[in-house]
Amino acid sequence: MNKSTSMEERFRYDCSGKWFKGNLHMHTTRSDGHLNPVEASAYYADRGYDFISITDHMVPFIGAEEKDRFPIMILDGIEIDGKDDKGAFYHVVSIGGVDGISRDITFMERLEKARAQGGFLIWAHPHWSGNTAADGLLYKFDGIEVYNHLTTVVHGKGDGASHWDYALEHQPDMLGFATDDNHIFEGFPPLVGGWIMVNAPELSPEAIMASIRKGNFYSSSGPEFKSIYIEKGAQVVAETSPVVHARLIGPPTLGHWENGVGKGNLTKINFSIPDDWAFARLEIEDASGKKAWSNPILNSKG
Repeated sequence: MNKSTSMEERFRYDCSGKWFKGNLHMHTTRSDGHLNPVEASAYYADRGYDFISITDHMVPFIGAEEKDRFPIMILDGIEIDGKDDKGAFYHVVSIGGVDGISRDITFMERLEKARAQGGFLIWAHPHWSGNTAADGLLYKFDGIEVYNHLTTVVHGKGDGASHWDYALEHQPDMLGFATDDNHIFEGFPPLVGGWIMVNAPELSPEAIMASIRKGNFYSSSGPEFKSIYIEKGAQVVAETSPVVHARLIGPPTLGHWENGVGKGNLTKINFSIPDDWAFARLEIEDASGKKAWSNPILNSKG
């Protein structure tokens, strides 16, 4: 972490804008989903979402081309999957950078093409994919799914927190995402349970993507961060929906905990960030066990 700049300069969050709700991993009939893109976008609009990204397997979706057909803002997206040149299997969601990606090129070529076009690369469900914690460091992904709702509910393999914390020791600005990975299968209950809340000045693709790239968002399966800010004395403060547990999570063996067990719910939390931690992130948990996750509180680049 860059110690030459102040905590205020390294602080990642600016909550002065509006909060917008989005899902960045889902599928339609263009790959292995049950609803077509218009139906799937209406499904999320009806549930109060502000934006989505349609990320079908190997089929680019460019939201600007048909935006007038949809009841919700859609970001360009695709899900890339395959084995790298060492035989490791990955799924990677690219937000933007989708042109020319197809099954006719190798996984490595797809990854390179997306990155060259400025695609924002999210390491998808690493537990379900069988990835080791070290696998994600090979490609310096921009983000990781800390929570994937589909693989949690169906397979019990949607928690990416341990992979994320390992990566943060070496790549302290990797961002964390909660997603649905929704295929909206016929006969399944609605698999809506992971989302991000982006703070931005307006709802536009440019503003939302700028805030995502900065990490000015949080992820959730239920609870809310209403605001996250810095006070003097290396204090990070968060105002939240009612929660039972609040954690400041750092490198191995390091962390702080506040709880409302037997005392009533917490709605405001306050932690000191140790100067010698490589990273620090917030996690809150409500009485039903649902969680929300901040990104690393401080930007290592200053």
